[in-house]
Amino acid sequence: MCLKENAVDKKSPSLTVIHKHGPCSQLRPNSDAPTHAEILLHDQARVNSIHSRLARTLNNVKETAATRIPAKDGSVVGSGNYIVTVGLGTPKKDLSLIFDTGSDLTWTQCQPCARYCYRQKEPIFNPSQSKSYLNISCSSSICGSLSSATGNPPGCSSSTCVYAIQYGDSSFSVGLFGKERLTLTSTDIFDNFLFGCGENNQGLFGGAAGLLGLGRNKLSFPSQTAQKYNKVFSYCLPSSASSTGYLSFGNSDISNSVKFTPLVTLSGGASFYGVGITGISVGGKRLPISSSVFATAGTIIDSGTVITRLPTTAYSALKTAFRQGMSKYPMGKALSILDTCYDLSSYNSFSIPKISISFSGGVEVEIALAGILYVNSPSQVCLAFAGNNDDSNVGILGNVQQKTLQVVYDGANGRVGFATGGCS
Repeated sequence: MCLKENAVDKKSPSLTVIHKHGPCSQLRPNSDAPTHAEILLHDQARVNSIHSRLARTLNNVKETAATRIPAKDGSVVGSGNYIVTVGLGTPKKDLSLIFDTGSDLTWTQCQPCARYCYRQKEPIFNPSQSKSYLNISCSSSICGSLSSATGNPPGCSSSTCVYAIQYGDSSFSVGLFGKERLTLTSTDIFDNFLFGCGENNQGLFGGAAGLLGLGRNKLSFPSQTAQKYNKVFSYCLPSSASSTGYLSFGNSDISNSVKFTPLVTLSGGASFYGVGITGISVGGKRLPISSSVFATAGTIIDSGTVITRLPTTAYSALKTAFRQGMSKYPMGKALSILDTCYDLSSYNSFSIPKISISFSGGVEVEIALAGILYVNSPSQVCLAFAGNNDDSNVGILGNVQQKTLQVVYDGANGRVGFATGGCS
């Protein structure tokens, strides 16, 4: 059963967010859903990809009106990705897109599929049937900006700009760079929106038509719509795959209880949203971790990574404290990257230590129960955090820990905010 997020009158344009493999999603049958072990394996591939993007230049860290769409939980281009529906073209065609704060370019599969298109829920977009589609020429300066947004220099085909992007799990999209009318809601419509029209696409997109890039590059959705929304968006990821959340644009729906921490820019990772973690508490007690442990490589917040990755030293302290708080319960078998699991199959109820994360600016965020545990089965209930290989790898605040929080990205004012109880 799908439990819809209560449609409180939103002043901001808002999309519904759903989980890609839950009962709220019609992308593909549940029989096609990956196992938890597969999800975690793909998640590690995404993390490895992020680490390799940032590896060379990690030592230099510096600080530096609303629309709503329902959000649903997805899977891979990192595995735990979430999905919204937007309209493209004239007449408008609805498409389910994975939204991703770790990516910049928005793209969708397009006819003709020159080499390969994977299976998707909606009919594949056909630009020749839209009155508002235009190709971008190779000689256009905006064609050259694809390099920073995709990590690959643009190509050229019959004088039309060609993009190529690949992801950590070997998924990729290649096609024509174009502009088109994008519709969020009946009143929020953007002409000449720059996007990729993918004619050769492969990967684990789980039936979604493509990807909505919410990163910080000038080709990202927040940058292209900055005149209207001032680079402000917020979302709430639902507590389970059977509930919905939302993705809102602009600042009309931001809760008064949101607490903001400064946005940090990682050298070599200017598209990512960096945050400054200063500490972790378990059961109300601050763990004895030096703040320099978190500062060494820095941390990004990412909607596409599933499990939060901590510096080795920090994860070790968290694991030790959590295991002490759970000492009366029998340990279970490890699940992929998750090494602190419990067999709770013989318990009708159980209690777990609270976990909160502290950020620079004096912000403390309590993680919801759904963000502390990753449940494979009653006999395999795991602490939903993992350690990096070493303290020099960037930390990642993943989407499991973000569940039910209202997370606010305020690019114009250089800050990220959190409030508890954003959705159920």
